[in-house]
Amino acid sequence: MKMSDFGFYGIIITTLVLCFGLNMPVSLAADSLVVSDFDTGDKPNNIGGDFGAWDKDPNDDTQSTQMSFEPADAMGDPAGYAIRLDYDVDSPNPAYNGFWMKLNGEDASNYNTLSFYIKGDAAAGYTKRIKIELKDMTNKPSPYIVTGITDEWSKISIPFDKFRRITDWSALNEFVVVFDDINSSPKTGTIYFDQLALSKE
Repeated sequence: MKMSDFGFYGIIITTLVLCFGLNMPVSLAADSLVVSDFDTGDKPNNIGGDFGAWDKDPNDDTQSTQMSFEPADAMGDPAGYAIRLDYDVDSPNPAYNGFWMKLNGEDASNYNTLSFYIKGDAAAGYTKRIKIELKDMTNKPSPYIVTGITDEWSKISIPFDKFRRITDWSALNEFVVVFDDINSSPKTGTIYFDQLALSKE
């Protein structure tokens, strides 16, 4: 083989390395979409959607959820934030409330898993079990019960096929956290929430 051949093959190999090197991060990035990491400490989320706390009956002061930004980032970023949810469903009336986030019609058809990080507050107390809901543009809630919450950050990954009422993954409308007087024990406490994402797993 002539020296000129080495030069030719060297150019080919270098070109391939550069192409793969440049394309790999793009491919990896396409495997997940962080909907909200809360790291700005403000609204909106990473895809431009609003979010906040909600109450079944805002006029009933015996039940509520209060939302705030907490410098307790699930990923360990000292400049990052998580969401703090102080909930109260200890009411003489039927009680449920929680947290909502708009997904702005996000196309999730290239993904198969919804994930987030969650933990409870050991000092304030916390429920080990919550209900979450995902909605497409029909706005029908598709519920899923999350269990095993502890006072340490844990990643919850939920396959899309668990959300049986979603009929169109190409346009998602809303993500909801629900505290209620059936699933929440204790009926008052604090939950931290972070890093909502869609991923291909």
